[in-house]
Amino acid sequence: MQSVIKVLLLVVMVLCLTCHDGSEQPTGKLLSAQEQYELALAALDKDSVRQGETLLRQAITQAEQESDFHTRYLAELRLAESLSWGNTAAALELAKQALATYERHPDSERNHIILLDYIGTYASQLAFNEDGSFDEALAYTRLAYELALASRDSLGTEQVCQTLTSLANIYWAMDDFKTALRYARQAEACAPEELLLGTQQVLARCLVSCDSLSAAEAVYRRMQPGDDLQTTYIIQSNLAKLAMRRSDTEAAEAAIDSAFQNAEELYYQALRQKDDYYQTALQQERENERLHYRAVLQRRMLWGGLLLALVLVAAAAFVVRSRLRQRALLHEQEMQRHQHELQLHQQEAEAQREQLRQRDGAIEFLKNFILERSAVIQKLDASSERHITLLQREWAEIERTLDAIDNDRFARLRQRFPELKEEDLQLCILTRLRLTNRAIGNIYGVSISAVQHRKLRIKKDIFHEEDPDIPFEQVLNTL
Repeated sequence: MQSVIKVLLLVVMVLCLTCHDGSEQPTGKLLSAQEQYELALAALDKDSVRQGETLLRQAITQAEQESDFHTRYLAELRLAESLSWGNTAAALELAKQALATYERHPDSERNHIILLDYIGTYASQLAFNEDGSFDEALAYTRLAYELALASRDSLGTEQVCQTLTSLANIYWAMDDFKTALRYARQAEACAPEELLLGTQQVLARCLVSCDSLSAAEAVYRRMQPGDDLQTTYIIQSNLAKLAMRRSDTEAAEAAIDSAFQNAEELYYQALRQKDDYYQTALQQERENERLHYRAVLQRRMLWGGLLLALVLVAAAAFVVRSRLRQRALLHEQEMQRHQHELQLHQQEAEAQREQLRQRDGAIEFLKNFILERSAVIQKLDASSERHITLLQREWAEIERTLDAIDNDRFARLRQRFPELKEEDLQLCILTRLRLTNRAIGNIYGVSISAVQHRKLRIKKDIFHEEDPDIPFEQVLNTL
C-alpha cells in the first residue's frame, strides 16, 4: 500500500510540474533605451500611434537612466514629430527639450542642424495656426542655415538645401512671397538629387503666389518624378490648375487626363500592395493557428497519458474494494457521458454559428446587390477617380438606398447628431460605400491628408471619439 501511495505522489508531482511549465513564461530582460526606441519606430510605421508614443516616452526615461543622451534627444524629437499633428505647441516644447539635451552633450553637427530646423518648422506652424509672430521660427531656422553653411564642406549641400527650403516656407506663410521665392531659388540651385523634387514643388508654389504662372509651369514641366506616381499626379493637377487660370482649356484637359491616368495607376498599385500584405498576414495567421493547435494537442496527449497512468495506479490500489471501484467506474462513465453531451452541444453550436454566418453572408450579398443596382451609386463607382458633382436628389437617393438596407442608419445619425452638417453626412455616406481616402480625395479634388483631417474632426468633435487608433469606419459602424 505504501508503494502505491508513493506512485500516486510521484504522478501528482509530475502533473504539478507540467502545469507549472505550461503556464509560466520566462521573464525577459529589461529592454535598453535604444531597443525601446527601435520598437517605437516600428509601431509608428504600423500606424500604432498610442503604442509608439508610449514606447518613445519609456525610451526617454530609460535613456536618462542609462545616460544615453543620443537616444534621448532622438526619441524626444521623434515624439515631437508624432505630437505635431494634433498639438503643435507640445511638439515645439518637446523639440526645444531635445535641443537642450543635445547642447549638453553634442555629438553630431548634422543632428544639431536638424534639431534647429525642426524647431523652426514647429514654431512657424504654431505662428501660422494662431496668427502669431514668426520671429522665433525665423531665428531658429536662420541659425540652422548659418550652421549648415559653415559645415558645407563636411556635410555637403543637403542641410543647406533643407534650411533654405524651410526659410522659403516660413516667408511664404508670412505672405512675403518675393523673399520666399528668393530662398526657394537658392534651395533649388544647391539641391542634391534626392531633395530636388520637393524643392522644386516649393519653388513652383512661390512662383504661383507671385503670379509668375509661366515660370511655375516651366518648373513643373522640368520636374522628373520617375516612378513616383503620387508626385506625377501632383504635377499634372497643378499644371491643370495653371492652365485653367490662363483659360487654356485644351492644355487643362490634357493635364487633367494625364493626372487622372497617373492617379488611377497609383490607386491600383496601392490595391495590389494591400492585397499582397493581407495575403502574407493571412498565411502567417494560419501558420500560427496550426502551431497553436499542435501545442494544444500535445498538451492534451500528455495530460491523457498521465491521467491514464493515474487511473491504472488507482485501480491497482483499490482492486479489493469493489464498492469504491464500482463507484469510480460509474463516475468515470458519467464524466464520459457529460463530455459526449458537451461535444454534441459544441457541434450544434458550431452548426448554428455556421448557419448564422451563411445567413449574414446572404444578407450582405443582397445589400451589395441592391447598392450595385442603384444608378447614382453606379455613377459614383464609375467616377471614383475624377471629380464629380452629385445633385441633391442624387445624394438623397443614395441615402434612401442605404437607409433601406441598413435599418435607417443615416436617418438615426441625423436624429442623434443634429450638429452633423450635410457635407459631413455625405462623407459618412462615401465611407459606408467603402471608398478609400484616396478615392474620396480624388472625387473632391483634395489631398488624402485633407480627407483624413476631416474624418478626424467629425470623429472627435461630433462623434466624441478621442482614441486616435480607432478608424473612422469602425466608429461609424458602432454608431
